[in-house]
Amino acid sequence: MRTATRTSARTSPPPLSVTLPVRLAGAASLLAAGGIHLYLWQTGYRDISVIGPLFMANAVLAGLAALAVLATPARWLPWIALLAGLLQIGTLGGLLLTLTVGLFNFVESWSAPLVVPTIIVEAGGFLLLCGFAAQQLLAARQRGPGVRG
Repeated sequence: MRTATRTSARTSPPPLSVTLPVRLAGAASLLAAGGIHLYLWQTGYRDISVIGPLFMANAVLAGLAALAVLATPARWLPWIALLAGLLQIGTLGGLLLTLTVGLFNFVESWSAPLVVPTIIVEAGGFLLLCGFAAQQLLAARQRGPGVRG
């Protein structure tokens, strides 16, 4: 009688030559996005109901996410990168809503300061962080535990 033996193939973290550029560029994009929001908050957005506090929250969360991307252990990096990328695409979604239909009774103009740089930074950060996370998580799933007879 044969019994199935469950083996757990421990997934190895990606090499430093992959994670270091992702960590540095991902943290830079998060800090840039947070810095933009902090700058805009300081130059008048703080006085806008709901939007002002959201700008400050974004600045703080982006800073914390950047620290997490830089400091997390390699085995958790894909999950942290995914969350950080989702922060960036969520922020970009909020900006696009304010540029089109408005958000919390606030409508933004394409000519407002830093609209285009914000779109570039947040879209790039999302693509980098979530692309890395997706690739790493899918690879880990394919290498995952198997059943042998």
